[in-house]
Amino acid sequence: MARGAEPAGERRRRCGSVLGYFTSAKFLLYLGHALSTWGDRMWHFAVSVFLVELYGNSLLLTAVYGLVVAGSVLLLGAIIGDWVDKNSRLKVAQTSLVVQNASVILCGIILMIVFWFKTQLLTLYHGWLLTMCYILVITIANIANLASTATAITIQRDWIVVVAGEDRSKLADMNATIRRIDQLTNILAPMAVGQIMTFGSPMIGCGFISGWNLMSMCVEYLLLWKVYQKTPTLALKCSKVEESELKQLNAKKDNDMKPAEGVQLIVEKDVSGFEPQQEKEVGCAARVAEPFITFRDGWVAYYNQPVFLAGMGLAFLYMTVLGFDCITTGYAYTQGLSGSVLSLLMGASAVTGIMGTVAFTWLRRKCGLIRTGLISGVAQFSCLILCAISVFMPGSPMDLTVSPFADISARLFKSEPLPTIASPGGEPEMALATGMPNVLNGSTTPAHGGPEMSPEPVPLISVSLLFAGVIAARVGLWSFDLTVTQLLQENVVESERGIINGVQNSMNYLLDLLHFIMVILAPNPEAFGLLVLISVSFVAMGHIMYFRFAQKSLGKQLFACCTPDPKAVSDSSLPGNTSTV
Repeated sequence: MARGAEPAGERRRRCGSVLGYFTSAKFLLYLGHALSTWGDRMWHFAVSVFLVELYGNSLLLTAVYGLVVAGSVLLLGAIIGDWVDKNSRLKVAQTSLVVQNASVILCGIILMIVFWFKTQLLTLYHGWLLTMCYILVITIANIANLASTATAITIQRDWIVVVAGEDRSKLADMNATIRRIDQLTNILAPMAVGQIMTFGSPMIGCGFISGWNLMSMCVEYLLLWKVYQKTPTLALKCSKVEESELKQLNAKKDNDMKPAEGVQLIVEKDVSGFEPQQEKEVGCAARVAEPFITFRDGWVAYYNQPVFLAGMGLAFLYMTVLGFDCITTGYAYTQGLSGSVLSLLMGASAVTGIMGTVAFTWLRRKCGLIRTGLISGVAQFSCLILCAISVFMPGSPMDLTVSPFADISARLFKSEPLPTIASPGGEPEMALATGMPNVLNGSTTPAHGGPEMSPEPVPLISVSLLFAGVIAARVGLWSFDLTVTQLLQENVVESERGIINGVQNSMNYLLDLLHFIMVILAPNPEAFGLLVLISVSFVAMGHIMYFRFAQKSLGKQLFACCTPDPKAVSDSSLPGNTSTV
């Protein structure tokens, strides 16, 4: 009987542990993030396609949308982060969730109307009504992106830290899992919505995305509430929040439980300063100046952080054309790569990105968090050397004698229309004015094709080295990204997590905006090699900044490959302590 009862008890125990995991706050957080990220990726992919489709296969609206989004986060990142800090966690998460999804739903409805009545809208008020629809779509989509930024700050930079508690290994594992979800949805979600728009229509795609966001919003709202209930410490926030939360926090301090790192001193400071500020009357001029003061204070606080150089190092990695964005994809087309090959390369980059998250957790356990960032940076830069070498290999179109401004001035001042060629589907496609072959389903046709010219295949050595370096570098890139993310989580005090991460997002967008400006100034393929070299230089500068941060943090122990004692680290952690090994 004992032998028969033992397996039955073991099975019950295993079923209980599995059920416990699927109902835990950690899993519910993963599930909510997966739903949110899936909707985000579908919308970000689809909105660009919709804007191109609406504006007659022109990239103008897409470019305007990208510029508005980047500029908004750059200017409002600190203010959004400050709003996250000053309000209760549940209120911030629920508000940003509702605003984000409601904006996407409204955008989808407007786009459906525009697609349905586009011909009539063109004739009304000389097309101004249609232009107003474009402006409205871009404005609402920008609001959705700002709300998405607030959601990312509060969930990925704050909630996850509280759910992990004082266990840094658990925090590292949760960060890595979140990144794996990001990588998978980044590939699968655009594929799913792309199939719907291909076999259906853009209008059906709008309806599907609106319906998805409506359903997802309800489920995510419920999941957030469940996570909040299962994690009582989420109600304890070290900032000027509702009096009910402060009373709960004071009651918590009287218990025998040890408070989280950095909680006690911050709370005492905030509670003592809470009452006088309630009595203080704020004038009209102060209200007008408040956003500007918040903007200034946020950047000053970011500069004074001990992890400032690490954050700057991460931001500098955004100043690059060495990724799978529209710029690098467009260059690949000029070099003879078909769409199917590019999709395979994007899949390979997702796999190496997931490998980077696995490498992060292993390296952090073996070498410590700061050394993991250093090793990841060396690995990424070593792989990107292949990209620098590709610039000088056969097949590279780099030619510095060709002025990057000649093509722009010809189009702007001489009003020369761009030559077009007919695609197999009957739709005209834009030809490049550089003499590079255009690749249509694997075949090459000359850009200035006369009957006497025969197409010459482009050697693939250069582009092969370029993408080999880009794909291999994703391992180091995502491991480094996770390292800096956890450094910000562990070293920024709880009352400033929102505003510091908001400024970090602003820095990322600033460098991303500069990389787009760089491409606008040198858009022809002959100058792409120069852009590659500039990108590698910025990556190198970013990792030099991180090396300086690591050197200041660890000193002579930087190159000592020893695993820090987690118990010693946690025991020596004092409120406000910012040292992380």
